[in-house]
Amino acid sequence: MRLRTRLTLWYGGAFFAAGAVLTAVVYLIVRSRITANMPEPGESLEALFASGSHLGMTDTQVAYLIDTVIERQQAANDATLQAVLLGSGIALGVVGLLAVVFGFLMAGRVLRPIDAITATAQRVADRSLHERINLDGPGDELKRLADTFDGMLARLDRAFEGQRRFVANASHELKTPLAINRTLLEVAAAEPDAGHRVRDLAANLLAVNERHERLIDGLLTLAGADRDPADPVPVDLADIVAHLAAQFAAEAAEAQVAVDVSCEEAVAVGDAALLERLVANLIANGIRHNHPGGTLTVRTAATGGRARLTVANTGPAVAAYEVDALFQPFRRGEGRDRIESVRGVGLGLSIVESVARVHGAALTAVPNPDGGLRVTVAF
Repeated sequence: MRLRTRLTLWYGGAFFAAGAVLTAVVYLIVRSRITANMPEPGESLEALFASGSHLGMTDTQVAYLIDTVIERQQAANDATLQAVLLGSGIALGVVGLLAVVFGFLMAGRVLRPIDAITATAQRVADRSLHERINLDGPGDELKRLADTFDGMLARLDRAFEGQRRFVANASHELKTPLAINRTLLEVAAAEPDAGHRVRDLAANLLAVNERHERLIDGLLTLAGADRDPADPVPVDLADIVAHLAAQFAAEAAEAQVAVDVSCEEAVAVGDAALLERLVANLIANGIRHNHPGGTLTVRTAATGGRARLTVANTGPAVAAYEVDALFQPFRRGEGRDRIESVRGVGLGLSIVESVARVHGAALTAVPNPDGGLRVTVAF
């Protein structure tokens, strides 16, 4: 039940309870006053009439007349009390219903700032840290809450922006010396008098240099993947899969992995470059973490109005409790965290998770019974 409805019920219940108490008090006061002013049957005639002789009636006749008047007055008083009670009940019901409607409207007005805070929090949950509430109004508790929330968002925005800027700047600065190193190694290996040992050393160093370049590229992508797409456009995932499957065909053949692609039209709205990187990382992960003679299956489809990408591969067995950890940076599974590898740097699935999150996609990963992983991204 919504808070607005609960508040309305509380307001209405309190009003009806107070109205019922007030009606009962008024009823009791009116009844007590009427009862106090009524003479009792058989009361002394001398207290009512000094003498009944001037009426031409005997004392017995006067007593009977007085008792009759008292009985009729009592009946009239009872009818009056019933009318007061009935009228008060009807008035309480009508005014109570109006009070419930008024309470519903007032509850909505009071909770409006909370709705604004909730809406902003929901947008912030989608990585839009630049959003602010900017609540107008008196400096009450809700205004102070909104201002505190805005201040927290500003600090978080500065912290995340500083972190992204640091990663981007550091990555750019590191790419320059790596490029210089690659050039020097290639020149040294190309010298006519370079010996066999020098060429082997240059080849090994070039492989390490290439891995570091991939690491920096991954960090750059990961830093940029945490932002909402600047200019989202409709992108057919089937076209991306077909294009990338052709690019990875040679690597799959070298790894002896059979690639099975089934592409149906599946249009997602987002950043084309980031979506291509997501698909590329999943395909590369399915090939590199496979075994000779294994398979890689890639499917795209539109189900229930949502574009869906499914990538499943064979390979080493993955425990269910290890799946979430695979999407953390520098995690490769099988106890190979932070181990040098020329095949990857441990950022592939982290980039996939970041791209899926900023596109509002549902990412699920489950281990296959015979080994490997099945990853599904529903946009």
